[in-house]
Amino acid sequence: MTTASPPFSLMDFVVPEETPMSAYPRNITERSVGNADQQSARWVGDAAPPTDAIVMMESDPTWPESYRREADRVVAVLGDEVVRIEHVGSTSVPGLPAKPIIDIDLQVLDSDAEQAYIPALERVGYTHVLREPWWNGHRMLVRDDGRINLHVFPAGSPEPLRHLLFRDWLRTHTDDRDLYGSTKKRLAAATADDPDSYNLAKNDVIDEIYSRIFSVPPHTHPAWPTRPISAGGRPS
Repeated sequence: MTTASPPFSLMDFVVPEETPMSAYPRNITERSVGNADQQSARWVGDAAPPTDAIVMMESDPTWPESYRREADRVVAVLGDEVVRIEHVGSTSVPGLPAKPIIDIDLQVLDSDAEQAYIPALERVGYTHVLREPWWNGHRMLVRDDGRINLHVFPAGSPEPLRHLLFRDWLRTHTDDRDLYGSTKKRLAAATADDPDSYNLAKNDVIDEIYSRIFSVPPHTHPAWPTRPISAGGRPS
């Protein structure tokens, strides 16, 4: 795991089928969490780290439909600004315990161009809470009821692809799904007095699962691009 996002080329996402399984692009295999100063500086305005203990729920079959409704709403609000939108995180994996918060990855042409999407989202009940340009240009907005986390990335950046690899792996590998679920429950209890440390506490199990994800050829993953990706983030 690294503390800074390495430079990436969108063309690096396409690996020929004959390439050895160890030849994943470096920007996919290395995760970035930011250094201590970046972690402190990422909060926008009055936003602050969570203080309430993490609450885990058993998997809810209504979560996918909640995602679909909100994704349709976001697309209707932003129109052509949307390059891709996906349900990610634990609520996207049937059978996996999760916080009752839907995580959505939204890819736009340029996440640095905040005026192109943040004001429109604020008008329909979102609040901009995180700005992390060092982490694949990430921004996060939270719906006012706290039930949706909307993660915004520039189209074609590595992190949304990593999220899809992780999601699809857990959907089809029940041993890792159950390992992740039990670890999340244990860590939620262990970090009850310091809930902001919960996400960092998951890093070991996440890295362990990614090691298995990266142990098979890239083209075996459903989410792996089959064509080169253009500078705008779309297959060419």
